[in-house]
Amino acid sequence: MIRCVRMWTGADGNSLFEEGHIELTGGERGDFVGASIAVRALSFRETNSGGSYEWHQDPVPRYVLTLSGTLEFETKSGATFTIRPGDVLLAQDNTGSGHKWRLIGDEPWRRAYVVYDADAGLQFVPQHAEGQK
Repeated sequence: MIRCVRMWTGADGNSLFEEGHIELTGGERGDFVGASIAVRALSFRETNSGGSYEWHQDPVPRYVLTLSGTLEFETKSGATFTIRPGDVLLAQDNTGSGHKWRLIGDEPWRRAYVVYDADAGLQFVPQHAEGQK
């Protein structure tokens, strides 16, 4: 299972988040495979250890794939969550009060930004919906 945290802007203009995973089904060789997602752009970025970024929104809806580094994200309500290598952030808080993050530990944050098509099926399954299938 690939852990995914979805972050979006709520009706009150503040960022919210929920944990879940990327939907995968059985595939060849015993692998688990996700459906293809139409994307528009892929870019990479690295932030040195100790880095942080104060209050901001994501510029466009996108996936953020963490390759290295551990981060703590915070919303204006004071709620926090942690992203580790191998986790996916589905960043959809493109308006409102936004969020901030800081690197934890000595590793740099290496990540890939994947901007998806507006009509793409996102394959995100909220944790609370897992028992409702």
